[in-house]
Amino acid sequence: MSDQGPESGEGAAPPDAVLDELFATIESRKEELPEGSYTASLFTHEKGENAVLEKIGEETTEAILAAKDDDRDELTAESADLVYHLLVLFAMKDLDVDDLRGELRDRF
Repeated sequence: MSDQGPESGEGAAPPDAVLDELFATIESRKEELPEGSYTASLFTHEKGENAVLEKIGEETTEAILAAKDDDRDELTAESADLVYHLLVLFAMKDLDVDDLRGELRDRF
């Protein structure tokens, strides 16, 4: 997932904007479909949406196992993978981070 945008340093989003920057990069990859982009490959995969759904299941399982093993670093890494793939699914379904924020706000 190295094509998601700047990770640190100059040009990196402030921590509270990282999901917005990540989602903007996902949307850009969806539109431009650059060769060699993992994100673009998810939008053009022969399995279609199922490829992303399978990744969400895989990352969920890995996060659960990391939590069970009390491996905080691995739990953090697998959770980031899970959120990334969930945002790809959102882009596929024409949803965005604001839809997620709105749903979360409505819950409390």
